[in-house]
Order: sequence, then C-alpha cells, then structure tokens
Amino acid sequence: MRIGFLGLGRMGTPMALNLCKNYPTTVWNRTASKYPTLADAGARIGDTPAQVAKQSDLVFTMLFDAPAIQSIFDDSFKRAIRNKTIVNTSSVPVEFSQKLERQILSAGGSYIEMPVSGSKVPAEQGKLVGMMAGDKAVCERVRPYVQPLTSASVYCGPIGSGLKMKYAINAYLITVTAGLAEAMSLAQAQGLDLDAFSKVLAAGPLASAYSKLKVDKVLAQDWSAQAAIEDCYNSTQLIQAAATEAETKSPLVRLCGELYSQARASGMAEDDMIAVFKLLARSTTTST
Repeated sequence: MRIGFLGLGRMGTPMALNLCKNYPTTVWNRTASKYPTLADAGARIGDTPAQVAKQSDLVFTMLFDAPAIQSIFDDSFKRAIRNKTIVNTSSVPVEFSQKLERQILSAGGSYIEMPVSGSKVPAEQGKLVGMMAGDKAVCERVRPYVQPLTSASVYCGPIGSGLKMKYAINAYLITVTAGLAEAMSLAQAQGLDLDAFSKVLAAGPLASAYSKLKVDKVLAQDWSAQAAIEDCYNSTQLIQAAATEAETKSPLVRLCGELYSQARASGMAEDDMIAVFKLLARSTTTST
C-alpha cells in the first residue's frame, strides 16, 4: 500500500512519520521547512498534491481548515485521485465534508472522514483515536492502514458522523481544560503551592493522563503547543455551530470560546490550550 500525506503541521508531521515506518509514503506541505524530517525518515517529497495522489493508493489530508483543503482540488488533483481513497483527518464543518465526498466520488475516488482525538503527544506515540465515517466497507478496507496512527478507530456512521463525534468529544476536552486552568488559577490566587495542588489532584479520582500532562506544563511554564489556543478557539466555533444545528445548547463551550478569544487577542494564539491559565492568573493579579 502506497500512502500519501498532505499537510505537515503540528499533527500532520508525527502522523506522517508513523506511516513512514510502515509504508512507502509520499508527503506534501505548503512550506518546505517540514520536509527534512520526513525525508530523513524515508518519505518521498511530492511537488504538488496531485503528484502525491498519483504516487499513492491511499491519501490522508491533515490541512488547517476547509478552505485549505478546497484549494488543492484543482483539475490535476481531481484526475489523480481516480480509483484512490482519500481520508480527511482535519476538523471541518459537516457540510464541507459532505461536499468533499461529492467532489471525490464524481472524480472517481472514494472518501472517508476520520477526525482524530488527541494532541501532539498521542500523535507522536501513534495513540490517536480515529472517528471513522462514510461507506462502512471503505472504512473497513482502510482500517488496517490507520493502525500506525491510532490506539483505536471507531466507526461512527455516514459522512458527517465522525465530525459530529469530534465536536462532542472536543466539547468535553475544552471545558475540562478551561476548568483545570481555572482551578489552578484559584489555587495560586489563594496562595497555595501549585505543586501541592498537583499532588492532591493526582491522588484523587479526577486524575488522568491528560490532567497530569497539562498540570506539568503549567508547573514548568511550558507553553509549547500540543494543541494550540488558535485551534481550540476554532473548535469552539465549530461546536457552537453544531449545537445550533442540532437545536441544543452549549453554554460552557460558549464561555470557553470567549475565554480563548481573549487569549488569542492577548498574543497567546500559538501557545498550548492550557496557557489560558496565564490569562486567568493575570486577571486575578489585576483585580487584586
């Protein structure tokens, strides 16, 4: 199986590296700065998305957003994906994924969506959770080839279902992260030792691998992004749109969206999502 991978950002690079260990892989990115790492791992470099598709049987996309994906769908790319399977792992609106399916089917290819749950570290470890959607037979055919990326790949239903599942999972992730940042800010504002906070949290039923990861980043003042505030803010917008479409409410995500919007405006867009702690701690100091 020849693999293609389009988009070598924060998530795409480790995903492509894991695929390189198992299959002949050709990659493409808008900027060439990410190529040396992939080339050292044995990947081929494609000059264009169309060239990647020509050299591949299965093509993954991990591009920033819907416009970035749509921009690669020129005539040469459409010709190159005939009899190929495209797997979109990016988080995009459901309507766009459905449009993408129509475009790919009309070009003679097949399509599934597989947004992933997990950030940079699980991506590096090959322990993302894939939320597969589309024709079930195509998903089952693709499943063996996503194993280097995932600890689990769950079939969620027709196109759109994987993204809807991602919105639901991210609603939990975002509110939990904001809650953890707020709790640590409160502890600090009360004059408590954050290392002691970490130990109390770790000893109780609320502890998780995720909470440990984020608490450790705050303790180390390490704001390097595993999942960036910019991405988190964009996710809140997708979730709120999905909630409106489903005629339900998402008040906590709305509040988190406002918080992450403030963090973006404060110059934290590329920081890790737990960096909202800095915004909360700053607010506490200002009010004091």
